[in-house]
This record gives sequence, structure tokens and C-alpha cells, in this order.
Amino acid sequence: MITKFKNHPWLYFSTTSCHPLPPSLFPHFQIQQQVNDLLSSLCKQKRFHEALRAFNSLQTQGSTFRLLPSTYAHLFLACSQLKSIHHGRLVHRHLSASSMRPDIVLSNHILNMYGKCGFMEEARKLFEEMPEINIVSWTSMISGFSQNCRENEAVDLYIRMLRSGLAPDQFALGSVVRTCAGLLNFLLGRQLHGHAVKSGYGSDRIVQNALVTMYSRADSIDDASLIFQRISDKDLISWGSMIAGFAQQGCELNSLYLFKEMINSGGCSPNEFHFGSAFSACGNINQLEFGQQLHGLCFKLRLDTEAFAGCSLSDMYARCRNLYSAKKAFYQIDMPDLVSWNSIIGAYSNAGLVDEAIVLFLEMRWLGLKPDDITVRCLLCACSDYSSLYQGQLVHSYLLKVGLDADVSVCNALLSMYTRCSDIFTALNLFEEIKAHDLISWNSILTACVQHRQLEEAFQLFKCMRSSMKDLDHITLNTILSACADLASFDIGKHIHAYSFKVGLETDIMVRNGLIDAYAKCGSLDDARKLFEMMGNNRDVFSWSSLIVGYAQFGYVKESLELFALMRSLGINPNHVTLVGVLTACSRVGFVNEGLYYYNIMEHEYGIVPTKEHSSCVIDLLARAGRLDEAAKFIDQMPFEPDIVMWKTLLAACRVRNNVEIGKRAAEAILKIDPSDSAAYVLLCSIYASSGHWDEFAMLKKLMKSSGVRKFPGKSWIKVNGELRVFIVEDRSQPESENVYTMLELLGIGMTEVGYVPKLSYCKESIKSSCQ
Repeated sequence: MITKFKNHPWLYFSTTSCHPLPPSLFPHFQIQQQVNDLLSSLCKQKRFHEALRAFNSLQTQGSTFRLLPSTYAHLFLACSQLKSIHHGRLVHRHLSASSMRPDIVLSNHILNMYGKCGFMEEARKLFEEMPEINIVSWTSMISGFSQNCRENEAVDLYIRMLRSGLAPDQFALGSVVRTCAGLLNFLLGRQLHGHAVKSGYGSDRIVQNALVTMYSRADSIDDASLIFQRISDKDLISWGSMIAGFAQQGCELNSLYLFKEMINSGGCSPNEFHFGSAFSACGNINQLEFGQQLHGLCFKLRLDTEAFAGCSLSDMYARCRNLYSAKKAFYQIDMPDLVSWNSIIGAYSNAGLVDEAIVLFLEMRWLGLKPDDITVRCLLCACSDYSSLYQGQLVHSYLLKVGLDADVSVCNALLSMYTRCSDIFTALNLFEEIKAHDLISWNSILTACVQHRQLEEAFQLFKCMRSSMKDLDHITLNTILSACADLASFDIGKHIHAYSFKVGLETDIMVRNGLIDAYAKCGSLDDARKLFEMMGNNRDVFSWSSLIVGYAQFGYVKESLELFALMRSLGINPNHVTLVGVLTACSRVGFVNEGLYYYNIMEHEYGIVPTKEHSSCVIDLLARAGRLDEAAKFIDQMPFEPDIVMWKTLLAACRVRNNVEIGKRAAEAILKIDPSDSAAYVLLCSIYASSGHWDEFAMLKKLMKSSGVRKFPGKSWIKVNGELRVFIVEDRSQPESENVYTMLELLGIGMTEVGYVPKLSYCKESIKSSCQ
């Protein structure tokens, strides 16, 4: 666009290009007033880009032109609105080069510009050099620090202003109250509320809007609502603050009702931020139908193409599991920013659609947007199992290429990804390469080791962690306690218990539950019960379940069932682990009918869908009671495929009961799953021998020999003075093996004396002749 000055037909310059016009078109005449009028007029019309281009065009022609203070103020305002620090510095440099000394009003405009552009050090330098400072100067600085996430400096500056003897106005109070919301310092926020009331600004709308925001973030939604009701002349910010506050604090229905009230009031028309909060509320409570109605209104007001509203709309559809509509809403956004792209990529990642998420990621890069740590963390979250390991490795390669692998949060996401994808060794190598481990890194690798049964490695890492990290949290202790429980490491469990006392985490419910579980699985049920009783009314379902399962596993069936009865009488609903403990207890004492009763009511009474673990307990319950036909029938009627543990449970019971038919079926099922399983051959051989089926016995022995299947000897281990001692069947390599076998003989004699009759061994000669 070529602009022609009024009353000067010979003077032109470009407002759409930064290239200077030919010098011949710019005669050296005194036309300062026309220049000032044009620049100010463009700014007043909010044509900020054109105003700054006009300023550039004038400056690059090399002519000296003088601007008025009001023109400078308008130009600084344009830079603030566009957040253009480049143009702001050019205008400031032009002002400094002129003979004009900026007054306090113009200086405040410059302060505001640097604050809006995020360059607070330059703003601070100018502020300290100003010969005169008024309330607007202080407010600009406080607001600038607050908006740029430097809340502590904003509060310090506010205190400094009060000490200077200057009373704050409603703008300064509003800014510092919002700062308290960012700092989560709500005690200070309440003090400022009292200060606002005392100074007479408590009923000012600017201060009230800031208080609504502050109390909403402080989880004091009732206080926020009370202040909101007192606002006599509510504006868009008032409505928006309260609608967002309800949505963020889990009061989604209140948020939606308030949105409807705002529309019905007729005083304010919602903007994209109001719709964003309403869409967020719909997504949180899965209100797809109401969200679609809001979508229609948003479309009618032509706000669905705005970045904030469009992104929230897309996220709402994704939360309601309507990815098609989520993607469609995303592509309606005129200029989707990085936040919008991260949102849609995260939606597909959360749904486990890793290939679709990567396609969106590639499209975003093709459009020239640079991904950040949130983008790649979303992609890594999509890699949830071994089948998506390759895609996770591709993302890892990209991170190495662009240098994002140095970010500790990204490294933590990589650790979690490799753990989920069952690549524990890569996770360990990656952990060693991280230069600065944080608490999340340590917890991630400890959890990975425990999940993948690398328990000794977990203990070694925990020792290193204690020497390098000052503070451990409840997640760390609970993870290592889980390892203690799995490995039955009583001594380490006691050390963790002592450490939890030392650092003040012993009262944490998660740590106490972990201690109860560890003590119970290590067989120290008295210690587990003491901790359980000490918890009093703080016990949750995990506390009850850990002790019930512990009692059941160690044969204290009466205590286990009594504890479950007490739990039910207190109105505490069990979880799936509780029912495993109860079914195990019933199995140990042969309470078949009771066990079947609990199994049959668990879904419709407690909402617990039976899992394979529960089904295994029922099979064991029936098999131990000798009801092998019912156990086999139960396996046939299960909604999922039986695993090898279920068949082994049935086969072991057939060995005791000498049931050849069902035993043979169970063994065949086991060998179909794992042809090299020696236990199936051995148990079936024992069944054939006990029932006198020597031909079948001989054939099975030959099959074992031809298939190369052999029984691995049993192995036990025990720690003596911190040293691990391993024992194998008929092993005489131990230094004290003679004493061990002598003690075993004495035990055998004692058992015989009290009436134990050992089962007759099979006739070796018969077996030998049958195998030939």
C-alpha cells in the first residue's frame, strides 16, 4: 500500500513494505506534523503492523524526522500489542537519539512495552534510571514481572512500593493479587484482600476479578463464588474467571450452568476463552451431547476457528472418545499453534494410536512448527507395549538429532517408554547416560527394575540413589518395599521402615501399606498387624487387602476370613486383590461353597470383574477338594483362555487323586502351551505309575528322552550373615553338607516316630524293565 500525505501530493512512502522509496520521492521538507498525524492515526485504528512498517520506511530513507511524545506513545503501544521487541527497540533507539527527554507518561509506555515483550531486565534498568516514578510506573513493573512468571520479584516490588509511602491503586492491587495466584501463596492473597478492603478498593471490579481468579486457584471456590456474586457490574473477565474456576476445581456442572446464565443475562457475549472453559468442563465429565450444543453456538459466533476455543473443542471430543470429531475440529482452526498440535497429538497418543500420532507429528513439522518437550512426551506415551517399540525408537532417534535428549523430562519419558515396551536393558543404559538425574528419573528406573523382576539391580540402584539424592519421596520407598516383598527380604524391609521414620514418611499411607505388604509377604505377620492397627481410621482398601492376602498365604485362614468379615461390616468395599486373598484362604481350608459364593457375588455386588487370578483360585479351590470334574468344567466355561498355571494346578490335583483321564488332558494342554515343560511329563508319569498304567508310563518316558526333556533339580536359597547360600537336590558341594544331611535324617526319624508314614516309592525294577 502506498500512502500519500494530505496536502502534499509529492510525498509518498510505503506502509506495506520495509524497502525504502527512491530518495527523489522524499523531498527534504518540514512535514513533521503530517508524519505524526499519519503514524498516530494508524495506531488509533489498530493498524499496528502498518504503523510500524511506516516508521521503518521513514527511518530507512535516512531522513531526520521528529516525532511528538504522543506519537512515540502510540508506537510503543503498537509494539506492546504485537509483542515486537525488535520494533520496540528501534522506536526506543530513535527516541534516545532525538533531543527529546521523555516525560513520566512516555517512560511508562516504554516500561509497559518491555514488560509485554518479556524483557524485564531492560524494563528494570529503565525503571531504576527514571527521575520520577508514579503509581503507573510501579504497576507496569509489577504487572510485567507477574505476566512473565517472575512472581516473587513482583511481590518484592509491591512491598518496596508500599515502603516508599505510595498507596496502591486498583490496578496495582489487581496485578499483585494475580501474582499470588501464580505463586500459590494464598495466605498472602488473603492479606491483600484485607488490604484492598481497607484501602477502599474491595468493591472495585478489577480487584474483584483478580480475587475470583486467586481464590479459584486456591481451591477456595466458595470464596471465589461469594466475591463473584458481589460484583455488581460483571464484565467478560468476571464471567470468564468464575466459569474457568468452576471448571478447574471439579465443579463442571456449575461451570456450565454459569455459562448458560451469562448467555441468558444478555449483558455479555461469550468469547473464545469462555467457550474454552465450557468445552473443558464438558470433556471432564464426558458430556458429549452438551458439548455438541456448545459447538453449535460457537460455530454460530464464528469462534470455533480461534486457537483457544478450537483447541478446547478438539480436546473435548477427544476426552469423549470421538477422535473423528476431534480431528475435524482441529482442522477448522485457522492458525493452530503448538499447543493445539500438542493437544491433538496427545489425544491420539492417549488412545494408543501411535501411527496416527506420528503422522500428525510429521505434518506439524512439515508446516514449519518446531516441536517441544511436550510434543515428544506425547508421542512416547503412545508407545505402550512391545509392539510399538520400533516407533518409540524412531522418536528416540529424532530426539538425538535435534538435541532434545538433554532435557531431563524427555529422558524420563524415554525411560518410561522403554519400560512399558519391555526393553529394560535399554532403559538401564539410558539411565546411565542421563547426566543430571532427578527424583523422577530414579523412581522410573527403580519401578522398571521391580516390574521386570530385576530385584537385585533395584537394590543396588537404591543404594546409589541414597548417596546422590538428598530427599526420597513416598514413591521411592513404596517401590523398593515392593521389591522387598517380592524377594522376601525382611532385613532390607526393616531398614526402609527405619529410614521412613528418619525422613518423616512413616505416616504416609502409601508407605505404610507398602510396609504392611512387605512384612506380610516376608512372613512377619505380627509386625504387619501392628502397623495395620496403628493406622486406625486411616486404613484404606489396600491396607486391608495386604494383610488379608498375607494371612491367607501363610495359612492363617481364620484370621484372614475374620479380617474380611470385619472389613465388610465397616462398609469398606474390597478390590480384586482382597478377593484373591479371600479365595486363597477358602481354598486352604476347603471352604468350597463359601469360596464359590464370594466368586459369584464379586461382580454384581462389588463391581469387580473376575480375572485370571480369581479363576486360578477357584480352580485350586475345586481341585484341592477333589472336585476335579467341576474344576475341568469351570476351565471350559471361562471367558478367557486358560493359562499354564491353571492347567498345572489341575494336573497336580490329578496326581494326588490318581485321575488319569483329566490329568492326561491337563498335561496335553500344558505341553501345547510349552512343549519343553518338564513338570507336565513328571506329574503325568507319576499319575501313570500310581494307577498302574505302566505301558503309558514307559511311552511317556521314551517321549521325554527322545524330545530331550529332562527334569531340572529343585533349588533353594537362604541368606546367612548377608551371604547367599544356594542348595540343589542331593547337592553335597556345600562345606557343611554332612551336617545338613545328618539333620535331615534326624528330622525323618522324628517324623516317623510321631506317626508319619512315607509313601512307598515305585518299584525300581518294574520301572527299569518298563522303560527298556
